[in-house]
Amino acid sequence: MTQFFQVHPENPQLRLIKQAAQIIHGGGIVALPTDSCYALVCHLDDKAAVEKLRRIRGIDEKHHLTLLCRDLSEISTYARVDNKQFRLMKAVTPGPYTFILEATREVPRRLSHPSRKTIGLRVPKSTITEMLMAELGQPLLGTTLILPGDDEPLTDPDMVLERLGKQVELVIDGGACSFEPTTVVDLTGDEPELIRRGCGDCAALGL
Repeated sequence: MTQFFQVHPENPQLRLIKQAAQIIHGGGIVALPTDSCYALVCHLDDKAAVEKLRRIRGIDEKHHLTLLCRDLSEISTYARVDNKQFRLMKAVTPGPYTFILEATREVPRRLSHPSRKTIGLRVPKSTITEMLMAELGQPLLGTTLILPGDDEPLTDPDMVLERLGKQVELVIDGGACSFEPTTVVDLTGDEPELIRRGCGDCAALGL
């Protein structure tokens, strides 16, 4: 049975955050609010949970999942970042931006994905997400909550529960979110390339 936690968006109840972390540690899929729209997240090292997350979203292994990190220093474990890339990301993080970067050897090892050469990473500005990652002590693996056949992400927690009640272990109600997903920027080339325009300000990136 899916659990439903009502969590204060600015002052999350630590008791509920700890319970959510235990659910993720146990292989559960959690729907939670971010600084863009709702996302589905799971444990980085749980292959079965990752496969379940992909099934719910209706996506295959070619589709990038995103690593939600606590800060930029954590990003360097999973991606190769030069000074130029670091300065660009520092200017807009935390915030609703996803950056495509060259993956380190840590990524294929942790994701059981031998061909993965790039990885999407972001540092969300969300107290709930920040506290959950702090409790876990590592990043979350996630994806925007857009269900197969839908054109827009789910943003209302009650609707998330109604649509996903039998597929996820927990829905965190932190209030309604934006309809816009993150802005996605590819940093693997000589210059930043805008992949998806979302709720992050592109002008802040010179795009």
